[in-house]
Amino acid sequence: MMYWRLFYHIVWTTKHREPLIDAQLASPLHNSLAAKGTSLGALVHAVGGMEDHVHLVASVPPTMALFEFIRNLKGSSSHFANHELSLPGPFRWQAEYGIVSFDGRLLDKVVQYVKNQQQHRADRTTIGILERVSENSKGSDRP
Repeated sequence: MMYWRLFYHIVWTTKHREPLIDAQLASPLHNSLAAKGTSLGALVHAVGGMEDHVHLVASVPPTMALFEFIRNLKGSSSHFANHELSLPGPFRWQAEYGIVSFDGRLLDKVVQYVKNQQQHRADRTTIGILERVSENSKGSDRP
């Protein structure tokens, strides 16, 4: 069996940053993302987010390209939201995403950050580099 320890924080937004992920949608959507990630062979450590974006902390095996992993997650969760949930309109993700690798010693800190997104927003204690979805995103480059 192959040994690997790779840790990634991934963030992406809804199309046009529409606030589509309300309290009713968040849990089933996050659960579908975790299930799909696991089925792809990843270790999903946390899923969280806000009304217009999602954060995912995962260890993705080196046998899978990261862009393929993310494409599968986004496609599967869009399909789930559009076909399994009663939404007033179509659910779509923006094409861009942000991904940051980090040292395994920071895993607990990054997991807690993702799980406490609502509080970080309210307290204005977000970490810029963990919120970036493109090169043009504003924010600090330090965790």
